[in-house]
Amino acid sequence: MNSHIGPGRYHVTLIVDSRPMMQGWWGSEAVARGKFREWVGGRGKAGVRITLVDEDTGTLLTSWPEEA
Repeated sequence: MNSHIGPGRYHVTLIVDSRPMMQGWWGSEAVARGKFREWVGGRGKAGVRITLVDEDTGTLLTSWPEEA
């Protein structure tokens, strides 16, 4: 059962200089992972961080750049 109420369970955030600049929510993890890859390919550069979080569990599924 999906307990998430809102625009979507999977949340992708683009952060520039510690400020969220762009966000998106999707109900499908596969779609959200595709968007994550698009954002990394098109916007990934120094000073940028991109994250994909499961809003139901609070789990960070992936990030760019990868955490050390």
